[in-house]
Amino acid sequence: MMKVIIMGCGRVGAQLATLLDKEGHQVTVLDTKSYSFRWLPADFKGTALLGHGLDEVTLKKAGIENTDVFVAVTQGDNRNIMACQIAKHIFDVPKVVCRIYDPLRRDLYITLGIEAISPTTIFAQVLKEKVEG
Repeated sequence: MMKVIIMGCGRVGAQLATLLDKEGHQVTVLDTKSYSFRWLPADFKGTALLGHGLDEVTLKKAGIENTDVFVAVTQGDNRNIMACQIAKHIFDVPKVVCRIYDPLRRDLYITLGIEAISPTTIFAQVLKEKVEG
């Protein structure tokens, strides 16, 4: 079982939280708006925590000091990368995954040792395969 903190409870964050929760992982979802937690299913066993993933007090409340994985999937690239840097370099979280919409910035963050995923690049590749296939 992994302990996972997900920053951002939009469709992607909630879907990831749901998948991990169903597999028995300990999941905490952070969001600045309580309205965002509506994306979580009624049977979600994890924790929905109102707060900002850039705030050390909130992160400690979420249990970051003994977390295995930190994932940032808010709408803001800057927010995501800052939170991931804090998780990795201040709290020594072993695995940090960051959604970055800007493909150019993604490459830079990978050189900083953060697993960065660009849905822009992934979706463009899928569309290209559909167009050509």
